[in-house]
Amino acid sequence: MNQVQAPAAGTALAPVWQVLGTVLDPEVPALSVVDLGLVREVLRHDDGLEIVLTPTYSGCPATELIERNVLDAVAAAGFGPARVTMRRAPAWTTDWISEEGRRKLLDYGIAPPGPVDPADGVPMHFVGRSPSGQRLACPRCGSLQTERLSAFGSTACKSLYRCLSCREPFEHFKPI
Repeated sequence: MNQVQAPAAGTALAPVWQVLGTVLDPEVPALSVVDLGLVREVLRHDDGLEIVLTPTYSGCPATELIERNVLDAVAAAGFGPARVTMRRAPAWTTDWISEEGRRKLLDYGIAPPGPVDPADGVPMHFVGRSPSGQRLACPRCGSLQTERLSAFGSTACKSLYRCLSCREPFEHFKPI
């Protein structure tokens, strides 16, 4: 796993990471850009901060807004000049979502993704993925009696499901 962890409290850049932890993802506002694993590094240079981000996918329509929100939050916190660098390799994976982020997804009513199986050989599946034939648990009642209604939910990274027990629809954040 290539997940980045924020530095321990007391380190020089920990306050910057703390501020970045308040920047919400515009498409899944239950999670911060840190929860999603989008923030790869925070570097201090002579001319200011560099925030290194990896977008969820190269065509993500929220990338520019995320960049602007990150820069605005850093500026508002008084950390001086900053710039964002987009690092697209290695490609982002749902394995980078923090455990806290997975819990927040579930609390928000979105079934979190399972781990990506590197043996699959293809990192992204938009249709027909059900790991090991397992059913997806409803984030509201926990029932495994669920069905997929659509391969795509409100965004391309989510699919739409319905619980057959409580009859509530819910989204699933696809593992990629």
